[in-house]
Amino acid sequence: MPNPAKFIEIDSAFVEKTILELASFGAVGETGVSRTVYSPEWIGATDYYAKACAAAGLDVRRDAVGNVWGRLKGSTSEKAVVSGSHIDSQTPGGRYDGALGAVAALLAVKALKEQFGTPRRTVEAVALCEEESSRFPNANYWGSRAVTGRIAPGDPERVIAFSGETIAEAMRAVGLDPARIPEARRDDIDSFVELHIEQGPILEQAGLPVAVVDAITGIRHYRAEISGVQNHAGAFPMDIRNDPLAGFAEIASGLINTAHRMGRPAVTTVGRVLVEPNFPGIIPAKVEFTIDARHPDAQARRRLYDMHEGLMREVAARRGLEIEWQVMLDHEPSPSDPGIVSTLQRVAGEQGVPFMTMASGAGHDSQQMASIAKVAMIFVRSKDGRSHTPDEFSSVEDIVAGIRVLAAGLHALAY
Repeated sequence: MPNPAKFIEIDSAFVEKTILELASFGAVGETGVSRTVYSPEWIGATDYYAKACAAAGLDVRRDAVGNVWGRLKGSTSEKAVVSGSHIDSQTPGGRYDGALGAVAALLAVKALKEQFGTPRRTVEAVALCEEESSRFPNANYWGSRAVTGRIAPGDPERVIAFSGETIAEAMRAVGLDPARIPEARRDDIDSFVELHIEQGPILEQAGLPVAVVDAITGIRHYRAEISGVQNHAGAFPMDIRNDPLAGFAEIASGLINTAHRMGRPAVTTVGRVLVEPNFPGIIPAKVEFTIDARHPDAQARRRLYDMHEGLMREVAARRGLEIEWQVMLDHEPSPSDPGIVSTLQRVAGEQGVPFMTMASGAGHDSQQMASIAKVAMIFVRSKDGRSHTPDEFSSVEDIVAGIRVLAAGLHALAY
């Protein structure tokens, strides 16, 4: 049952208005958004966010990479409690991915200020400048990496856009100095709670509006190549072929079935395949492909990767093929702080919000923030599980439920 003494009021009309107004910066069609970091659309969105923070009575500042912070000063010098997410989008994406977490943080802190006054710990809302890598493919959490001190001195010149410019050039074009990036680092954050749309179908299938996230998945990307012997498709007998596409077909099926048999939350995807020479009457010479394998549990993740690599070696050896691979990306799982998870579970009950506890199958800024603070996440139900598309949608009712859990969680951590 909800606890009336702790019930947090959130104005649903104001929530919807804020989401729609922020979505106007970079709007594509009726529901899409294209808002890449350091673009004119991004500048408009960050200006809007800064003004909204000021209107809520928060102290506003922008750091060296363009993250926007709204601060409600606490009565003590204890480390801060922070919430937020990224303000950039896919090209095009929708209105909710990332942006909803930044809006939710602002509205949660606004509600706390209005209903409970000055906190013990400082509470901050943040719109992080970049997470999607939709303009700079190797930007990799630029905003949260700056906050955690994980941008190396040469990175601004090494991070290059799809259109060729460096991120250093893009920063200078909007009045930011890449040499000052180290100034964005924070060592005064105690806790970071990120609200995000789920981006999958689990909450909808469960009939629940909200989830407390107890871990963020580990992710490994491979780029693999199988080499065989190119020959005539009709004249070469099956039993003496060294056919890399036949090997690939067996490997791809085996990788996917391995994750399927392991069960949720293990996932494996073969997303890109290049066949050479790729003609109907030719046994191919080689096949290049990618593997995306994920699991939030460290031991299960290791077992999944070992089974994948063992399968690839076995199939290649049995079929007389050469195989090699490179690991292109390898993020460790990020477990949420058990204390914050327990707090969010408790306050969800106090707010009368039905919820479940689950792991995140996608990566988030919280993984970076975990290097300097205790972290946890809140998910809001995604219609049809859609994300990274203009079709993504979460209802205002579900969003308000998520913001109430967020605000109550921040209240428990900061007041």
